[in-house]
Amino acid sequence: MEAYTDFASVYDELMDNTPYGQWCDNILNVLGEYGIREGLVLDMGCGTGSLTELLAAKGYDMIGVDYSEEMLNIAFQKREKSGHDILYLNQDMREFELYGTVRAIVSICDSINYLLEDEDVVTCFKLVNNYLDPKGIFFFDFNTNYKYETVIGDRVIAETRDDCSFIWENFYDPEEMMNEYDLTVFVRENEEEPDTFRRFQETHFQRGYTLEEMRGFIEEAGLVFLKAYDADTLEEVTPQSQRIYCVAQENMK
Repeated sequence: MEAYTDFASVYDELMDNTPYGQWCDNILNVLGEYGIREGLVLDMGCGTGSLTELLAAKGYDMIGVDYSEEMLNIAFQKREKSGHDILYLNQDMREFELYGTVRAIVSICDSINYLLEDEDVVTCFKLVNNYLDPKGIFFFDFNTNYKYETVIGDRVIAETRDDCSFIWENFYDPEEMMNEYDLTVFVRENEEEPDTFRRFQETHFQRGYTLEEMRGFIEEAGLVFLKAYDADTLEEVTPQSQRIYCVAQENMK
């Protein structure tokens, strides 16, 4: 099944504990470190545009790219409400096209893990290098194998809200480093029939990567690897790091 179709309608409600504000601050700190405090920035895998909107509010000229039309429809609604001049493009990360270069590209909330093959990551990173300004910055995160195998593992998560609930069945294959989660969501759509729910299912696949692999992909794509650190602690990467930030730079193509 294609991911982020029906799920898009309840994504923000079910992900309301996502620390977008902290992620925005982390991005601002990194871009500021390299003198990028304004200008054109691409949010790759922007989803419903929550982070894109925060960066636009900080003064960046934002572009958002996402593969899911349904997620972008939610982003359009946020843009209409905020009035921010954000360009959204419905494109695959492996094939995205921009009208020119940008000062920075960011990709947060494990979007890169949806690229399931080595060549997919390298292809994406080559496009990143192509569309960055000279010495432009690429800042992204990814979930580690440790997180998928040890923290999430083979488990079932269920949660009930007022208007929707979900069952998350997770499976991890350590040999293939492939994580599958099957979502079953129940949504109340009619207030006049409070006991009636619509049910839908989606299956998502993500691949776990190591920092060594990511550094190799970065360099193979022609980018310069600058640094990496634990996304939760903002300290050095450890074997128990669940999410890792990577910072790379355009290599004067």
